[in-house]
Amino acid sequence: MQQLPLISIITIVYNGDKFIEKCIHSVLHQSYSNIEYIIIDGGSTDHTVDIIKKYANSVTTWISEKDKGISDAFNKGLKLAKGEVIGIINADDWYEPYTVEKVAQMIGDFDIVYGDLKLWKNDKVDFVLKGSHEYLAKEMTVNHPTVFVKRECYEKYGLFSTQYKCAMDYDLMLRFKVNHRRFYYIPAVLANMRWEGLSDTQWLLGCKETLLIKDKYLPSQKLRNRLYFYKHILANAVPRVLVKFKMGFIIKKYRSMFSRVKKVYE
Repeated sequence: MQQLPLISIITIVYNGDKFIEKCIHSVLHQSYSNIEYIIIDGGSTDHTVDIIKKYANSVTTWISEKDKGISDAFNKGLKLAKGEVIGIINADDWYEPYTVEKVAQMIGDFDIVYGDLKLWKNDKVDFVLKGSHEYLAKEMTVNHPTVFVKRECYEKYGLFSTQYKCAMDYDLMLRFKVNHRRFYYIPAVLANMRWEGLSDTQWLLGCKETLLIKDKYLPSQKLRNRLYFYKHILANAVPRVLVKFKMGFIIKKYRSMFSRVKKVYE
């Protein structure tokens, strides 16, 4: 009988007592059994550590100490991980019950496996964001909470860059892409994410970092990168204006019919 591969799951958190318990539950109640669970707390001052301690017998490893930002926290977890495959789910997010099992079944000869992401706003489903690695040269079209990466990719191509505050996941995925790592898309919702995250509130910084990352890995198309940068800004700014004037229905129509990566509304 073939042994199930060890899959490491990393959760980073700082003052996340409002949501972390749901995240922990989603990992501990997976249909897949061979999981190593690592929690990296950034020295929380709320009740986060108390919640983590409730699950100390089920969590493989956890630490609570100050870090130098999101990428630094990710990297702490990656350095502790022993699994053949590694997934990262932040404290505000949570997995579907079958997620790790699906990944274990499909990763095989691939290096990175990912799927669809269900977006929530005000505790209600907003839409499902489809993933596609085919467009990574333009923007982040792989849903990071759904991503699982073989540990050997980190060992060969490096960890998260601490240079970026928002787009560190894009830097990593594009780095894998330009190095011809093998991606596989699972056409199913693998994770859930609340809209009110860093990438949503600091979207302009994310656009700027995305341009810097593309210039680094795709220097031969700098003009194209800049043209897309302005398109990217418009794509983020216009919906905010439309929502302000209660014209959100236009956004939904565009996203469901014309967007490069489809948004399916429920």
